[in-house]
Amino acid sequence: MAAPEVLEEFSSGEVCSGGCGDIADFLQEEKAEDELRVTFEQAAQHAQKLAHVASTEQLLYLYARYKQVKAGRCTTAKPGFFDYEGKKKWEAWKALGDCSRQQAMHDYVSAVKKLDPDWVPKTVSKSRGNYSDSDRKMGREGPVVSCLYHAQETIREEDKNIFDYCRENDITRVSQALATGAIDVNVADEEGRSLLHWACDRGLGELVSVLLFHNAHINMQDSEGQTPLHYASACEFPDIVDLLLDHGADPSLVDNDGFQPHEATDSKEISNMLLQHSSYGEHDKPPSLSEIPK
Repeated sequence: MAAPEVLEEFSSGEVCSGGCGDIADFLQEEKAEDELRVTFEQAAQHAQKLAHVASTEQLLYLYARYKQVKAGRCTTAKPGFFDYEGKKKWEAWKALGDCSRQQAMHDYVSAVKKLDPDWVPKTVSKSRGNYSDSDRKMGREGPVVSCLYHAQETIREEDKNIFDYCRENDITRVSQALATGAIDVNVADEEGRSLLHWACDRGLGELVSVLLFHNAHINMQDSEGQTPLHYASACEFPDIVDLLLDHGADPSLVDNDGFQPHEATDSKEISNMLLQHSSYGEHDKPPSLSEIPK
């Protein structure tokens, strides 16, 4: 929408004195921006359906540009060290600096098209300032970003590896690979993250159970010292936290910043669960947490 002072210039005829071509150009730019805005809102809505196939790096990319469009330059304080998800989101947004809203919208739409090449935005036929309520109500926070993932481009089916299948919760493929010995259950990516880390980060409870059945290292630490329990706690999946604890996850392990899992979550339920578990002495642990006598 043009600023009031600009519209006043139009009505007074002052701009036309220098050539009405300037007005036409301005209105054309306004129309293009409005069309871009509508396409961006459609892309933001469609992105909600793509979170399960996108890497966290891609989701962070979308999140940062969504925030840039809706809030402008990042001026908020950086989250604390224990807020893993918040810190990554803040860093992604902060890195955009003074990127314009128009550029952020262009980047966002392009990223969504890259994630889903078959997606085609609806034709923009609305006149300026006459968008539907559904267009206006799409001002959400964008896709939910889980914790820490390795950056990854959209890849073809034939190029996928075990981590891709894990991200997609393809339990059949993961189970087959583990059952045949084709893949070590404790294989790690270049960031030291195991399949169990990924499954806990995504909240894939059934897959977590499958990996534990195949003797996944429950206290394995990634390159930042974070265990699967850190991931499940930070991403607030109480059922998975409970499952990990029941299988012997150690809530006292600290990451490279010195934080335990209960310090990585804003969930009181999970924090209390972890602290209560930590308060057990070896002789007080439930049978499922005790070592089997040899």
